[in-house]
Amino acid sequence: MCTLSYFLHTLGLLMLCLSVAANKEPLSNARIKNLMSHMTLEEKLGQMVQVERVNATTKVVRNYFIGSAFSGGGSVPTPNATPEAWVNMVNKIQKAALSTRLGIPIIYGIDALHGHNNAYNATIFPHNVGLGLELNTILLTSDLMDIVCLPLYSSVRDPGLVKRIGEATALEVRATGIQYVFAPCIAMGRCYESYSEDHRIVQQMTEIIPGLQGDLPRGHKGVPYVAGKTKVAACAKHFVGDGGTLRGMNANDTVINSNGLLDIHMPAYYDAVNKGVATVMVSYSSLNGLKMHANKKLVTGFLKKKLKFKGIVISDFLGVDQITTPIHANYSHSVYAAITAGIDMIMGSSNLTELINDLTSQVKRKHIPMSRINDAVERILRVKFTMGLFEDPMADHSLANKLGCKEHRELAREAVRKSLVLLKNGENADEPLLPLPKKAKKILVAGTHADNLGYQCGGWTITWQGLNTNNLTIGTTILTAVKNTVDPTTQVVYNENPDTTFVNSSRFDYAIVVIGETPYAEGYGDSTNLTIAEPGPSIVENVCGMVKCVVVVISGRPVMMQPYVREVDALVAAWLPGTEGQGVADVLFGDYGFTGKLARTWFRTVDQLPMNVGDLHYDPLYPFGFGLTTKPHKQL
Repeated sequence: MCTLSYFLHTLGLLMLCLSVAANKEPLSNARIKNLMSHMTLEEKLGQMVQVERVNATTKVVRNYFIGSAFSGGGSVPTPNATPEAWVNMVNKIQKAALSTRLGIPIIYGIDALHGHNNAYNATIFPHNVGLGLELNTILLTSDLMDIVCLPLYSSVRDPGLVKRIGEATALEVRATGIQYVFAPCIAMGRCYESYSEDHRIVQQMTEIIPGLQGDLPRGHKGVPYVAGKTKVAACAKHFVGDGGTLRGMNANDTVINSNGLLDIHMPAYYDAVNKGVATVMVSYSSLNGLKMHANKKLVTGFLKKKLKFKGIVISDFLGVDQITTPIHANYSHSVYAAITAGIDMIMGSSNLTELINDLTSQVKRKHIPMSRINDAVERILRVKFTMGLFEDPMADHSLANKLGCKEHRELAREAVRKSLVLLKNGENADEPLLPLPKKAKKILVAGTHADNLGYQCGGWTITWQGLNTNNLTIGTTILTAVKNTVDPTTQVVYNENPDTTFVNSSRFDYAIVVIGETPYAEGYGDSTNLTIAEPGPSIVENVCGMVKCVVVVISGRPVMMQPYVREVDALVAAWLPGTEGQGVADVLFGDYGFTGKLARTWFRTVDQLPMNVGDLHYDPLYPFGFGLTTKPHKQL
């Protein structure tokens, strides 16, 4: 179909190029200005709206000139098992957008927090809590401005590995036709989505952005950049301070002075913008009582003007609705506050017609200035032009074999190995339990998390909150990994919740106990005690009181372990390792050594919280940077 957009961007291209050459203006800027000069108010406002896929019907996309669509957590096509189903869904929405008067393509977004986590059979990498372990000699400052010089820690996670994870994730997302991911989370201290309690580590981990988007060309610093159809637009989130909320509660208020905000929570955004991140998502949380979605001083004044960010500022899901309490209480005010604060694209709406009508009315009455609308649309078009969506908007099936491919699973297995932190290994260095012998008469594998892929992957896997089932996707549980690793003559006995009689009568050589948290995301993970639920503690007591044992903890954050440390022979923090449980067995049995160091403080009791390295009264169970090491021990 020949649309006005096609005419403008092909027949007029030579004229634009000549004009650009004469004025030395970047070609994309000229194309943006040219297209915007032909857009009506309705078409501009449509670009500023992102609708959930179930609402992105052909009629809605055409009538409202929708600029973007997305999948929320667990929002998937049927069947979810095939990349083809995803591609077909995205293309159907794209065809609707291309059939509008100007044919402006949509950009489709999805949460890809640890791999393409909504898609069945995708490679699920460890969550960020297990990835932020790269440390060099650094100076760390606490909120109390105490300065602590840390010794040199060998790297267990280098930014290059995180970049490779970004590259793999981009390929798997593109395999399903999607061009945009709501990642990475570069918050400070937000469990399990953030990398560390130290901003320098978080800054290093922004190397995932060029992994997702591609390396910036020379001279392109600070401008959104996405390198073609094997890459995706990234999203630095959540701007800003979401990891510093009161009592650690999701979407709560962050109370901090300007110096603290700039020194602790802001640095990673400098790096993200400099690396050409295409979008920034605003946080649900408040800053000193003001909702970030309404914070013009920081969104426009700092992010756009001070950092000179040229990409899209997008709201969180229904984040505009949540400016007021109760939610959606005064929607007109919320829309005004968000747009004038500097938000360019609104993700989701309780009522799409109400949103469009509100925006239209406020612009026509000049409550929202047209200059603000033009700024938003210019940013949206800049990203779309940069991505090449106008030239090649349709997805294809050429990358379908990348979803969950062997190469990516091996990368995830490597990431798991390097994310493990050994917290205890025997009562003293002369009598370590690990590495475990592969050849033994009989061993026990116990615990709620030993044979549960859903627990291994955690929240934001297939669904928003994750699942507690073993068949949510394709992967290797820790139990299966153990069976794959031990000598064929070794008898592996699995009992999820054994009693003392069973353990005592079975004469095991040793036991592997895998316990931890059940899946959660965002506010559903808020906890005041951070304990492991039963039967986890009882399993530790029943098993470790009878036989030598290593306890592997699956969790999205440090949890209460002090009561159990003395009764276990070895203790491993495995975080949320994802689908490749074989990486855990690789290290338990010595094919690779433990190298991981804590990127966050492990508390003794919750009464100590919040506690960060450098605090005046710093007395953790395991300090920031702690981690015992072992050498590889190849066994015949």
